Amino acid sequence: HKMYSMPTRMSFPFDLLVRSLCPNIIGNDLVKAGIVLCLLGGTAPEASALEAQSGMTTRYNSHMLIVGDPGMGKSQMLLAANQVAARSVYVAGNTSSSTGLTASLSKEPGGDIGIEAGAVVLADRGVCCLDELDKMPKGHQDGLLEAMEQQQVSIAKAGVKASLPSRCSVIAAANPKKGQYKMGMSVADNLNMPGPLLTRFDLVYILRDQADSGRDRMISSSIMDHHRKGGNGGRGGGSRMADTMKKFGPKDHIPLRYRLPWVTEFQKEPLPLQHLKDYIAYAREHCKPTMTSDAAQVLFDYFMKMRRSAGGAGDKKGNVPITTRQLEALIRLSQARAKACLRPMVIREDAEDVVELMIESQRQVHTDENGNIDKGRGGVGGKSKQKRAFLEAMRNLGQNEFSKLDLKKIADKVLRSDTNSDDFLENLREQNEIMLKKTYDGRKVYTLYS
Repeated sequence: HKMYSMPTRMSFPFDLLVRSLCPNIIGNDLVKAGIVLCLLGGTAPEASALEAQSGMTTRYNSHMLIVGDPGMGKSQMLLAANQVAARSVYVAGNTSSSTGLTASLSKEPGGDIGIEAGAVVLADRGVCCLDELDKMPKGHQDGLLEAMEQQQVSIAKAGVKASLPSRCSVIAAANPKKGQYKMGMSVADNLNMPGPLLTRFDLVYILRDQADSGRDRMISSSIMDHHRKGGNGGRGGGSRMADTMKKFGPKDHIPLRYRLPWVTEFQKEPLPLQHLKDYIAYAREHCKPTMTSDAAQVLFDYFMKMRRSAGGAGDKKGNVPITTRQLEALIRLSQARAKACLRPMVIREDAEDVVELMIESQRQVHTDENGNIDKGRGGVGGKSKQKRAFLEAMRNLGQNEFSKLDLKKIADKVLRSDTNSDDFLENLREQNEIMLKKTYDGRKVYTLYS
C-alpha cells in the first residue's frame, strides 16, 4: 500500500472492495464498482411523522442494469452480489411474474384474504438481483415501476388495499433480444424494454464481446491459471499499469479506469467472502455520510454541463441526456462511495469517482453504431434520430391523415432494416407522437399530434 502515495489516498478501501467482488471475472472493473455502490446504498433521509404515517419516502437505494452479449459473466456478478449482500433475493425473469416480483393475494383456509410478498418486498432493506430481465413480458416488467421509484408496492384487489415497503436496490442483467447487442439500436430496442423502466436505473452498462487480443490474452491466462493452480490468477501487464500510475502525482486524482486494474494487479489476494460481507453490512447500517460543499459542487458542475450540451442556445426541443433523476442518482452513489471508506462526509474524491462511473454509463448508452453520441437513445428525454426522421417525413407529405400503408412506405425509406415497423408505430402512439382514430366511414387513420 505504500507505493504511489497510497497511504495519503482515502479511496483504497473502496478499490479493495471492488477487487474482492467476484474476483474470477477479469476486467469489467467499472461494472463491479457500480455493483458495490448498489450494495452499500445511500443515506436514508429522516422522515417526518406525517411522511412515516403516509408511507412517503425518498429513495436512497441505487438501481443498476447490466446489458451484454452471452458469456460476459453477468450472471456470475449477480450471484456474487447475492452472496455478499446481508439480505438479498435472487430471481430469474423467465420464471417470474408481476405478482411474484411484487405481491399477490391468497385465500386462507378460514376464508380470510392473505398477502404474499414478492421478491422486491422480501428484499426490503437489501438487494434484489434480477437475472434474465429481457425474458420477462412487458406486462410483468411494469410491476417494477412503482417498486423501484416509490420504494413500495401498492395493492388494491378483492377489497384489500395495502402498501408494502420495497426499499431495496435492484441489480438486473439482460441479454439482447437478437442474441448480440446491436449498436444501431437503443438499449430499450435491444431489450424490448419500455422507456420508463429504463429510466429507473441509475447506472446502465453494456458489455460487448469484441475481439481484442490484449483482453483475450488476459482473460484466457487468468482462466488457465485458475484451473491449474486452483487460485485467482493475476491479469498480467503489471509493469505497464505501474508505468501508467507513475504519471500521476501524490495529490492528483487517479481515474478509476487506471486505479482499479492496478489495484487488482497489486493486491493479489482478494478479501475473504465473509469479511467482505461483514464490512458491507456494517457500512450500510452504521455509516450515514452527508454531502460537503466541495463534493456538491462537482456534481452540480457535471449536471449543468450535461444539461447545457442538450442543444444550442434557445433550443428547447433538444435531446437531454440527463435529468434531475440522474442528479439524485449521483447524490445516492456519492453517499455509497463514502460509505465504502466508512467516512461521515462525502468528499470531492467520492464525487469525482461517481461522475466517472456516470460518464461511462452515459457514453455506452448514447453511442450509436458510428461512434457518435445520440442523446435520444437513453429513454430520458428527447427523440432518437429515427423518430425525428420519421416524423419529419410525415410532415413533409403535407397530409392531415395517413393510412397504415402510407406509414409503411415511410418506414421502408427511413427506418433501419432491423427495426420492426409495427413496434415502431406502437411506440410512437405510446409516446403521444401520432394518434390512431376512426373516420366517419369507419376507416382507421393516423394523425400527427400538434
